[in-house]
Amino acid sequence: MTSIAPRRVVALACGLLAVAGSVWAQTAIKLPKNKYTVKQDVELGRQGAAEVRKQFPVIADERIQKYLTALGERLVAAAPAELKDPLYEYSFTPVNMKEINAFALPGGPMFVHRGMFDAAAEEGEVVGVMAHELSHVLLRHGTANATKAQNPWLQIGQIAGAVGGAMVGGEAGSYIAQGSQFGLGTLLLRYGRDYEKQADLLGAQIMAKAGYDPRSLAHMFETIARQSKGSGGTPQWMSSHPDPGNRTVYITKEAESLKIASAADTSGFATIKTTFAALAPAKSSSEHARGNAAAESSGGGEGAASVGTVGQPVSPPGGQYRDVSGGKLFQVSVPSEWTPIASKSTIKFVPQNGFGPINGQTVFTHGIEFGITRAESRDLQEATNTWLTMVAQGNADLRLAGQQQPVKISQRSALATPLLSPSPLGGQERIGLYTVFLVDGTLFYYLTIVPEKDADKFDEAFRRIAASIRLTDAR
Repeated sequence: MTSIAPRRVVALACGLLAVAGSVWAQTAIKLPKNKYTVKQDVELGRQGAAEVRKQFPVIADERIQKYLTALGERLVAAAPAELKDPLYEYSFTPVNMKEINAFALPGGPMFVHRGMFDAAAEEGEVVGVMAHELSHVLLRHGTANATKAQNPWLQIGQIAGAVGGAMVGGEAGSYIAQGSQFGLGTLLLRYGRDYEKQADLLGAQIMAKAGYDPRSLAHMFETIARQSKGSGGTPQWMSSHPDPGNRTVYITKEAESLKIASAADTSGFATIKTTFAALAPAKSSSEHARGNAAAESSGGGEGAASVGTVGQPVSPPGGQYRDVSGGKLFQVSVPSEWTPIASKSTIKFVPQNGFGPINGQTVFTHGIEFGITRAESRDLQEATNTWLTMVAQGNADLRLAGQQQPVKISQRSALATPLLSPSPLGGQERIGLYTVFLVDGTLFYYLTIVPEKDADKFDEAFRRIAASIRLTDAR
């Protein structure tokens, strides 16, 4: 055999090292800009999780809880050390919901739907989604969203309760309920495609280090996509986690660059599937929303508020108005006798008998609402219609009642969208939606609602209120 010269040996060794480096070179993930502290993330998650646990059908089975916690802790142990702040408060909670869904709140609390286990063919598929959600926590995507928005309402004390409320509401319920639930919760928990890809890639890396094939994550995404095609709608998970495109391709490519650690023991998965099957039937989002509404109508919390008795006559607005402020965001004049109902993301003003329980649901029949929602486009009509499309998934009977028209709100270009929907009082109700961009690109809305039979008595007040809106977000 011919000997190899020393210089060639060195060159060959360097070449092999370079090849090896390229084979095992995982994608570098950069933390997004974030003006909030980890401590604030944890406080948000703690308060939001408390609200979710109160309203979600949490599964108390000790075997399931222990199993899910073990999966979560294995993933946390495999996460990059530089991202694991000791302040994080991780928890992994199973909930008895049908949909293929999971979500994690800032600071560490994670909730996994039973539907995720029902749909999974093997443990790695559930673990993949959990790794994806853990990645959102570690990369602090929720408060990074809030940082990008820079909205006057996004004060840390104001948004904490909105996290749980947004997740509890899901996509079920009426248009008005949806209007209340998009907004702050959307900014914290509905991620853009760039953050989704980051969570996919970091999730794949965590999976590999935990002993799972990252391609299982791609398989679960394919299952969710099939569910979307079969139902003709957008799965709950996908509504807050948009597909960045080519997901299977880039996750598979990332998997090829990763070294998978010693295979995890997945022998308990079949037993846990059986344990789930023995539970009471899972609830769908709509069933869950109806149950929450019934519970709220019998006491406790903002949702249980009542302004008079729904179904009794509602008087038209009087002639007296008062000036009110929506935090640092806007000022407006409203009828003096109308009652404010404030949440973390919206403010309603309601006449007597215009809000409260009826037939097991809390309904809003007369009045106005102000709120915000994240805009998916810088084109006002496109942003408005994209939001309405998502809202309509929870109310198939909501429809346009005429042409959208350009208007002015606080001297800014705005869009008026007339809508019709069945009224809980019978007949139809008119909904006027007026949208305008805030300085930071967030979509601000002014919404009016009244049964058709009462519309003439309220039209002038609605116009007067609209004319009085003064947006005060900083320029």
